[in-house]
Amino acid sequence: MTFPRSAAIHRANPSFSWRRAVPFTGGAIALSGLVWLVGCQASLVTFSSPPVPASTVTPVTGSPIEHVVIIMQENRSFDNLFNGFPGADTVQTGMRDGMAVPLQPVSLGDKRELGHSHTDWWQAWNGGNMDGFSSAAGGSMLPYSYVPRSDVEPYWQLALQYTIGDRMFQANTGPSFVSHQYMIAGQSAGVADNPSGNIWGCDAPAGTVAATIGSDPGTLGAGVYPCFDYTTMADLLDAKGVTWRYYAPGPDNHFFVLSAYQAIRHIRFGTDWTEKVISPQKRVLTDIANGQLAQVTWIVPDFSHSDHPGGAQEGPAWVASIVNAIGESKFWNSTAIFISWDDWGGWYDHVTPPAIDNMGPGFRVPLIVVSPWAKRGYVSHQFHEESGFLTFIEQNFGLPSLGTRDAGKGTFDDCFDYLQFPQTFRHVQSQISAQDILRENFSGPPDDD
Repeated sequence: MTFPRSAAIHRANPSFSWRRAVPFTGGAIALSGLVWLVGCQASLVTFSSPPVPASTVTPVTGSPIEHVVIIMQENRSFDNLFNGFPGADTVQTGMRDGMAVPLQPVSLGDKRELGHSHTDWWQAWNGGNMDGFSSAAGGSMLPYSYVPRSDVEPYWQLALQYTIGDRMFQANTGPSFVSHQYMIAGQSAGVADNPSGNIWGCDAPAGTVAATIGSDPGTLGAGVYPCFDYTTMADLLDAKGVTWRYYAPGPDNHFFVLSAYQAIRHIRFGTDWTEKVISPQKRVLTDIANGQLAQVTWIVPDFSHSDHPGGAQEGPAWVASIVNAIGESKFWNSTAIFISWDDWGGWYDHVTPPAIDNMGPGFRVPLIVVSPWAKRGYVSHQFHEESGFLTFIEQNFGLPSLGTRDAGKGTFDDCFDYLQFPQTFRHVQSQISAQDILRENFSGPPDDD
């Protein structure tokens, strides 16, 4: 990523301050309800995060982005979640075994789940014909569905105001565990499917295996124990002194399986685990209210606040609560928020993914880029995949490449305009508030495929 235009502005006017471009006003008032909950209702606050240390690391010259936030949601294809979005490439008719079939509306809260394993992906892809989704679902027509806009209105609010990408692809041809490894490392050591059992990563019992990709990419190999020691983005950040936090459900929650760093041995059993991997994930709301936001932040929901079928249909409100917390804080003018979905969840999508290597990428998933520097009302048709988050972080903070899928694949340059006057934040309306989320308990079954 390069910043030639913004760098030119800074040279022409050295006193120009990105953070002063839009005065921060009203943030304390807007967040006052959340701060009041933190300060005055002790029954709601049973946790506190380690403070984010001060950092002297600044973005590369010309970048106004001092904080990168990645919110990873669950199990939706682009055609399924943003069907009919203005200017985006979606269809109302899908292909089933070479025959056209209409896509039908199905609620976000529908509890029926579709298979989305590595082999399911290959069956749905069907040699690039993109017509085997029903076969992968045992003959069901459920994959040929879309979520009505009314169910996900907060997402549409964000996408219409900022940037949405309709050429964002999940990193891998399979389910969540692998995708989350690509989100932090741009690789998965060849693992192509979720581990066996209900406990994943380095906490998994002996005998747990995660299938590796077979000699034929459409098949699976014998598998390995799902605990790795490859280099991750956290290691690059630690080496440079860039602060980071990873917010995810803890061991008492079924969605602990999605806590990606628990599968990295030197993180799981090192000091980073206790200081930088934060559970429960709702701590991000109180941390932001208390003026704490790391330079790089990942956020993973629990089941109730995910878009996984069978959830409480609160995923859009959960994402909105995080965006509102940042937007109404002192961090807004210096933050880029990336919102995406870890895999397609078995739902139909009509765009054939390009081939990079034998691991993927997989089918399209939605992408929303929220920032005062994001292009306004822009639909990106350029190729992106989740390893590009790593590339963006590396280029923004002057880090070396991991040398995995992050190396030059799908940067997000087209989604930003550092010459534009930064947008003033507008509160995202949703039916559930941050205060409601802080009161809620966590629940839900594991994501077993």
